[in-house]
Amino acid sequence: MSTAEVLAGVDIVALRLGGEEALELLLIRRAQAPFAGQWALPGVLVNGRCADASLDAAAARALQDKARIAPAHLEQVATVGNAVRDPRGWSLSTVYLALLAPDVELQGADLRFVALREVLEGRLALPFDHAQLVFQAAERLAGKALYTALPLYLLAPRFTVTEALTAFQACLGQAVQHTTLRGRLEKMKQQGWVLDSGEKNQPRMGRPQVLLEHHPQADGIFIFDRSVLA
Repeated sequence: MSTAEVLAGVDIVALRLGGEEALELLLIRRAQAPFAGQWALPGVLVNGRCADASLDAAAARALQDKARIAPAHLEQVATVGNAVRDPRGWSLSTVYLALLAPDVELQGADLRFVALREVLEGRLALPFDHAQLVFQAAERLAGKALYTALPLYLLAPRFTVTEALTAFQACLGQAVQHTTLRGRLEKMKQQGWVLDSGEKNQPRMGRPQVLLEHHPQADGIFIFDRSVLA
């Protein structure tokens, strides 16, 4: 790479709610140098030769082409850049947060999920500055989970209040009162963002619970009038 060139790309912090009721991070094994063979965030370079009309399109391409999946939600988090984050020289990266359905299936041995906390706690190292990018995206998710219904994008199309509670607690990293979240979901029902499916689940233990459906409106994410921790 010429010293006059700057690498530009997008990197995706893609999360799902795992079977242990904790967030999991999607990683891809790098096929090329630098850091060939290491596990990293999925991403793509953007330049005058790519067909992407926008950064959002490039982020969607990174998930489609590299991970072979489609997100339930995708949003831009930040842009970072310096001369040391990439051994090839100056580089810029626009970081995206992607939320995935809990039953998403990975296609290929070059993809895997790891516990998000392993990266946040420094027990799993990532190449480049990807650990910092993960931290930024996790902060964004936790901040939005306080005042919006963003964690609902981590759930199946039909879900119970208990499952919604699990998603919010996983995003926030702390307990949320069941009655508080139920009240927030009732507000969403009143405005058409959540619908009662008319059906109930049949758990192995305990009483059946009503199955709800998330119906996002055109402007994206429902905003609560106060924190879910209030």
